[in-house]
Amino acid sequence: MKAHGFVHKYGDNVDTDVIIPARYLNTSDHKELASHCMEDIDKDFVKNVKQGDIIVANMNFGCGSSREHAPIAIKASGVGCVIASTFARIFYRNSINIGLPILECDEAANDIDAGNEVEIDFDTGIITNITKNKTYKAQPFPDFIKEIIAKGGLLNSIKK
Repeated sequence: MKAHGFVHKYGDNVDTDVIIPARYLNTSDHKELASHCMEDIDKDFVKNVKQGDIIVANMNFGCGSSREHAPIAIKASGVGCVIASTFARIFYRNSINIGLPILECDEAANDIDAGNEVEIDFDTGIITNITKNKTYKAQPFPDFIKEIIAKGGLLNSIKK
């Protein structure tokens, strides 16, 4: 499994309220959620994000409420992976459950810049910053998590 795209960069403590503002939680439509993803922190995100792009952030990404809407909005917007120094635990769990790949790698989170072209090999945990010609090593997913992500989330993996 691989991901490849351009980086949208954010700082510390990006909470679920800025990933998907509470005023949009009255819908469960994934595309509707995606159309408002990150709008309170980056008004141009939905205009600029392309299929496969990567979000990179620093510490405590996904803090705040336990809403699954946040990783759903990110995944539905086309993001191929989120890399951060650390994730809020419930966000981490929700992301895997809905099939959004996320990796913790402090070195990558601190060195990768907005607009960099990045490739990720989920089997090895190698993150390649093509723009800077640098590599970083994250902990690769265990096989059972790779299977959940490959099948589009926990419920899909159980059904199949």
